[in-house]
Amino acid sequence: MKIFSLVAAGVIAMAPAMFADESAANRLNDAADVVHSMMHMDDKGVPQDLIDQAQCVVVVPGVKKAGFIVGAKFGRGYAVCRKGEGRMGWSAPAAMRIEGGSVGFQIGASEQDVILIVKNKSGEQKLLEDKFTLGGDASVAGGPVGRDLSAQTDAQMHAEILSYSRSRGLFAGISLEGATLRPDHEADKELYGRDVTNREILETGIPAPAAAARFEGVLNRNSMHKQGD
Repeated sequence: MKIFSLVAAGVIAMAPAMFADESAANRLNDAADVVHSMMHMDDKGVPQDLIDQAQCVVVVPGVKKAGFIVGAKFGRGYAVCRKGEGRMGWSAPAAMRIEGGSVGFQIGASEQDVILIVKNKSGEQKLLEDKFTLGGDASVAGGPVGRDLSAQTDAQMHAEILSYSRSRGLFAGISLEGATLRPDHEADKELYGRDVTNREILETGIPAPAAAARFEGVLNRNSMHKQGD
């Protein structure tokens, strides 16, 4: 088991090379495409009420999964949180990395889009930390799909974060327990032109860069403003 864990860590360490030619701005456009698809899939998408009530949303387009016996996943994306009096509108995007590994017989590679719906302030505070683990530091459950929230289980209702993936065009709830999220300082510096923390981006009202206009526009057009916590 220890050997498997070390191999998985090695796969994750090499994974950033997969993103070497992709700019932070391009990932923002990819994230905008994911949000647009999420909200326009009729009964196969993420429930409208969930994004309307969300405290934060994390979108990670093109999470890479690869493995030979030991699997690993790695992705780079963005988090936005409600801002201002009455939580009107969204903050500027803060860059995030998702990393995780799994042990078991598997072979091959795949790519998935991942969306996290952060339901409350306690979940938002996790995004401000240097690193946190889904299912450990923050409770997480695969989210319900479709327009009817009555299908939510007790675990989904009480989770701080609901997780989704999109593969072959279809969204589904996904278990991401054990995966870790942390700020992507390199991407933040690329977008904002200086060293900036995710806490500053998500909490202080820092202006969004021009590259984020489409991503924020898609979010604003497809979510109602939250009026209170």
